[in-house]
Amino acid sequence: MIIEICANSFESTQVAQLAGANRIEIFTELSVGGLTPSQGLIEKVVSEFNIPIHVLIRPRSGNFTYSEEEFDVMLRDITFCKKLGCAGIVSGFLTSENKIDSMKTKQLIDASEGMEFTFHRAFDWVENPIDELQKLIDLKVNRLLSSGQKPTAIEGISLLKELQNHSKGKIEIMPGGGINVENALKFKEAGFNSIHLSATAKKQLLAQKPKVTMHSDAFFEEGIIATSDKETIQNIITLLA
Repeated sequence: MIIEICANSFESTQVAQLAGANRIEIFTELSVGGLTPSQGLIEKVVSEFNIPIHVLIRPRSGNFTYSEEEFDVMLRDITFCKKLGCAGIVSGFLTSENKIDSMKTKQLIDASEGMEFTFHRAFDWVENPIDELQKLIDLKVNRLLSSGQKPTAIEGISLLKELQNHSKGKIEIMPGGGINVENALKFKEAGFNSIHLSATAKKQLLAQKPKVTMHSDAFFEEGIIATSDKETIQNIITLLA
């Protein structure tokens, strides 16, 4: 069975390879579902490890419907990954109605030519999973990462099995989300060929709580993104002129 580790750092990638994992999805910011890692991190893990590296291409959190400018960034990041010789890309694009945007996803796939393409857990937001899976099959996506539209993959295993049956081997269904030592074997027994997990252990970096926090709960609300406001900037400039 293929064990894919979603690694959020160089250290996590190193540990995964030493432990015998088969594949890495490299990313940052697990707390928001993962974002595209820096080019420096991508280059370092590709050059220093021989484990296949798949890169998450997700420019921001909030949703999976991106502006043309954000989409351009995604394409540029994929081009960078291709030049480095990355093994795969993990990405996806939804419409504002939470349906798979076949046109944009195809562009992502075309840009990823020569690398494997995994459609990520944006799939867990779609309303008609069987219909949407067929879109991915038609697009010849290599793999779907999903929790079965539940908070964890073990809770969503019934839908995952249904998706696997419908796929008829035309796309790999890879369970991911909350997989651990206690439930991993259930996915092998259910006939899946790969699983996706982080296997994280928390580590405290601070000897004591800082006087000033660098975290803000206001920015962690689902579906919310923060962007600079033109009027506010102009008001500040006018005030200080």
